[in-house]
Amino acid sequence: MNYDVIIIGAGPGGIFTAYELTKGCTDLKIAVFELGNPLNKRKCPIDGKRVKSCIGCPVCAIMSGFGGAGAFSDGKYNITNQFGGTLYEYVGKTRATELMRYVDTINLSHGGTGTKLYSTANSEIKRKCLENGLHLLDAQVRHLGTDINYVVLENLYNELKDKVDFYFNTAVSSVEKSEEGFAVHTASGSYTCGKCVISVGRSGSKWMEGVCKELQIPTKSNRVDIGVRVELPAAVFSHLTDELYESKIVYRTEKFEDLVRTFCMNPYGVVVNENTNGIVTVNGHSYEDKSKHTENTNFALLVSKHFSEPFKDSNGYGESIARLSNMLGGGVIVQRFGDLVRGRRSTERRIEESYVTPTLAATPGDLSLVMPKRILDGIIEMIYALDKIAPGTANDDTLLYGVEVKFYNMEVTIDKNLQTKHEGLYVIGDCSGVTHSLSHASASGVHVARHILGAE
Repeated sequence: MNYDVIIIGAGPGGIFTAYELTKGCTDLKIAVFELGNPLNKRKCPIDGKRVKSCIGCPVCAIMSGFGGAGAFSDGKYNITNQFGGTLYEYVGKTRATELMRYVDTINLSHGGTGTKLYSTANSEIKRKCLENGLHLLDAQVRHLGTDINYVVLENLYNELKDKVDFYFNTAVSSVEKSEEGFAVHTASGSYTCGKCVISVGRSGSKWMEGVCKELQIPTKSNRVDIGVRVELPAAVFSHLTDELYESKIVYRTEKFEDLVRTFCMNPYGVVVNENTNGIVTVNGHSYEDKSKHTENTNFALLVSKHFSEPFKDSNGYGESIARLSNMLGGGVIVQRFGDLVRGRRSTERRIEESYVTPTLAATPGDLSLVMPKRILDGIIEMIYALDKIAPGTANDDTLLYGVEVKFYNMEVTIDKNLQTKHEGLYVIGDCSGVTHSLSHASASGVHVARHILGAE
């Protein structure tokens, strides 16, 4: 079966590619291949009662399926070039911002109306951060919430399903260059196309490496982010989250001059498991619906590691640390901050007696047996720095879940149109190593679709 365009991956990059293609031209024959389920069939078996921790599903419902890994996130779209990827290096800063704003209008028109757009501009919090050696990055943040994010994705799918052929639960084994375009091979058959857009996300990083090797597409090593997810009473951070919602704060440690940053802040949210290539890590969600709010706020503290010679496998390094956590804790480990600084493991009793009630059933343990000392020292230093602008952050009962790892695909060599050396083969979203966020990944899909349509 021949298609004009085949999109591999139904995450934000793939969705917005399909949306823009069908909006701009209804005559194109388009297919989307997705490893996971349709949105309405994505269901993690963890229910907190019968199933309390990750059981290692062959395809993780949280990471794969329509909407990608961001489907059950808290739906934060950061409109900024200061973080979230380097799309601006390819399309220009003004163009990148315009694309992200366009994505925002699409989200609003598909169920996001009424959600709040936060901004760090002219914030008194920025001044207070600078006074304490912290740096608040500039951004506008559209917070959809996990619930509204689901509605937006549902509406986008309903609009696309009659215009695009979706192949769910279909793993693509390889992509082959042909005389007329490309051949996409799956267990159920092979399909050809003139243009191919690859958007398999971070979870598809290993698969993407194989494609690049097979098609001789140059790549270079990227970073890996390693850290913990912090959970504390929402009141501690409410003066930041009520005004900014997502505050990206960066700190340079005194001891090693490493950069530690906050990431994925979830006011009144929950901590959740993630399964990436069989490795259980931790993440966080939050909801727009106040009836689903908890008494806690959670966020990640991450340290970036970028290797060169002779070791280049940044993701392998992160995986080894996560596997060690899984080995010691049977999954995610949780520890009280007070226990960590005193050099003792947390126990079930200490967690139960804590003033912070965990929102994730994790194994009490000792993160110092898992995390490299340099990274853990930086995280501890950052917690004390945050305590100066949010007193209570360094309380004994603050919970730390580990490990949180953000894997990045190696950077694929692409041009200003996000096209590889093979004309008609595009690599977008987080699997490109260029974008690291919902907004940047979605914007990259729009950009490529317009290039295919000849509008760029």
